[in-house]
Amino acid sequence: MRDIMGMMSKVKEMQAKMEKMQADIAALDIEGSSGGGLVTVRLNGKGEMLGLKIDPSLFKEEEVEILEDLIVAAHKDAKSRAESIAAEKTKELTAGLPIPPGMKLPF
Repeated sequence: MRDIMGMMSKVKEMQAKMEKMQADIAALDIEGSSGGGLVTVRLNGKGEMLGLKIDPSLFKEEEVEILEDLIVAAHKDAKSRAESIAAEKTKELTAGLPIPPGMKLPF
């Protein structure tokens, strides 16, 4: 019976740590860029865009497609960084737990 109580205590502790980690990730402010810094995108940890900066030199009618591609690339860079940070935080939280490889957390 003690083992069950101890396990329930650990589950509650893990749940609290997971909730804090999710809040920490959501509060992140990640920046991604493309075109050598000509386009910069800021995202929060949830992947929502917080800001976009475009160098004025890109405001040329004949370069619209290039600008569009750079915005997409900068967003992808920021999102990749956010996912990497989230994965690292999850790895730190779950260190030592017998979680199958490839299992995505938080659920």
